[in-house]
Amino acid sequence: MTRVLSAVAWPYTNGPRHIGHVAGFGVPSDVFSRYMRMAGHDVLMVSGTDEHGTPILVLADNEGVPARELVDKYNQVIVDDLCGLGLSYDLFTRTTTGNHYSVVQEMFETCRRNGYMVEETTKTAISPSTGRTLPDRYIEGKCPICGYAEARGDQCDNCGNQLDATDLIDPRSKINGETPEFRDTQHWFLDLPALADALGEWLDQREATGLWRPNVIRFSQNILKEIRPRAMTRDIDWGIPVPGWEDQPTKRLYVWFDAVIGYLSASIEWARRLAETEGTSPDKWREWWNDADAESYYFMGKDNIVFHSQIWPAELLAYNGAGDKGGEPGTFGVLNLPTEVVSSEFLTFGDSQFSTSRGNVIYVGDFLARYGADALRYYICAAGPETSDAAFTWADFVTRNNSELVAGWGNLVNRTATMIAKSFGEIPTAGPLEEVDEKVLTAVREGFATVGDLIEKHRLRAAIAEAMRVVGEVNKYLTVTEPYKMKDESQRERLGTVLHVAAQCVSDCNTLLSPFLPHAANQVHATLGGEGVFMPMPRIEQVQELEPDNGAGHTSYSIITGEYATTPAWESRPILVGAKVGKPTPVFTKLDPSIIEEELSR
Repeated sequence: MTRVLSAVAWPYTNGPRHIGHVAGFGVPSDVFSRYMRMAGHDVLMVSGTDEHGTPILVLADNEGVPARELVDKYNQVIVDDLCGLGLSYDLFTRTTTGNHYSVVQEMFETCRRNGYMVEETTKTAISPSTGRTLPDRYIEGKCPICGYAEARGDQCDNCGNQLDATDLIDPRSKINGETPEFRDTQHWFLDLPALADALGEWLDQREATGLWRPNVIRFSQNILKEIRPRAMTRDIDWGIPVPGWEDQPTKRLYVWFDAVIGYLSASIEWARRLAETEGTSPDKWREWWNDADAESYYFMGKDNIVFHSQIWPAELLAYNGAGDKGGEPGTFGVLNLPTEVVSSEFLTFGDSQFSTSRGNVIYVGDFLARYGADALRYYICAAGPETSDAAFTWADFVTRNNSELVAGWGNLVNRTATMIAKSFGEIPTAGPLEEVDEKVLTAVREGFATVGDLIEKHRLRAAIAEAMRVVGEVNKYLTVTEPYKMKDESQRERLGTVLHVAAQCVSDCNTLLSPFLPHAANQVHATLGGEGVFMPMPRIEQVQELEPDNGAGHTSYSIITGEYATTPAWESRPILVGAKVGKPTPVFTKLDPSIIEEELSR
């Protein structure tokens, strides 16, 4: 058994999440986490909503509400959607908690004490019309490196390089188009050059494993070549107060400094809450963060690679005192760096990017309401943006749903259960096995090694294709043996044997598909007479704030959590002879092609 931290990107609370978001961070992380639990590992899956930063203030102004009211509203929407999708978080929390504030401030103070936070005078952008600070993300101009016309003040999305707003050619405000004024201000900078050697050594070690996706490791090493100090504070009044600058209410820690620390703070919050309910140690989180043998996998879209392969590892190295300036770790001890940064490319909406402002968007909640969670999960796994951008179309979704989920897997479950219900009413006893029976049982059992290995390597498209290939072998078995033609009493023993073998294969295929399709897995389990829940599901709880006096402002909030100890093992388990099997209901719904035009008209 290995302890595995599944660190899932934190969705931003500036609106509901669309299916492109969960294709990057949500479904891949859950399939991996569910499989690793089944394989016997001790998994801690954490995340939450990212709620600070200027975009929240801009949106709150537009909606005429306080920032806290805005993030409270969208936090609940996101919690509902992700739980409905079946993402098996041990804890999904938020960055506006007292616990998170404490952990972030401890990280900052230790990094500063070790010499990796440097105070410098820099230029900050001011809106001439309002007098308010204009954050880097809201300044646009020509990239001085590649010439891209719509580079942001913090990063060029075209070449991936980090920028300062002062670097841009012809900068302009994305809010109202005016030219910003730049004034001197004091900020704390993370001394990335002092951490560059340690970062480079860590990346070389990661490359040597051969496990990282080539695009991720290459990008991470390339941005290391242009490394420079990066501001970790902002002129803004919404966010975590800067230790030592409490008398300056318009100075806050940079949202990306605090957001990545959420992986650690969520782990600590999980341990503290578990200690309250089960009497375990509040330091249980250390088993995933201080034990050098523990592994950690970070899931996100490609636009967030820089923060997970450079900024977060740099913060960890600075906290550990592992850069050029040395130093000593703080109260959290020596913290583990990521084992792997698992970044997906973008899921596009046809030929266009998903865009809320342009109406090119399919919200998770709307999709779940109309088509269910597993239809979306299947599509993302089978056709998602694993190593290259992938285009979602309604036509492709309908085709895959009908020809693969319904006609392939759903049909196998339905025809097997229907024949058993009609002929026996329960799982029959198997008689002597023939070669055709042994062959299909072997083919299915071999799927555990092949599918499991692919999931562990984050190759979900290949993994689900292999699982569906195995399903196809079982469908062929029923076509070859033709149990539906065995009507004579003299054929009853053989009929029972074929249907027993088919039920065993369906049960094993259900296990193979359960990390991808957990909702359907529970339905298939019940269809074959299984009792209880096969794949544990997440739940939403309302919890009390752990540190109500630490400035976050909550008294209670919603979390996603769950009990996953009953997760089944990743192995074949004998079907239970005599288990009652009634007439089944379809596991998946066949979609009428007319929905393609209906959805496009929305």
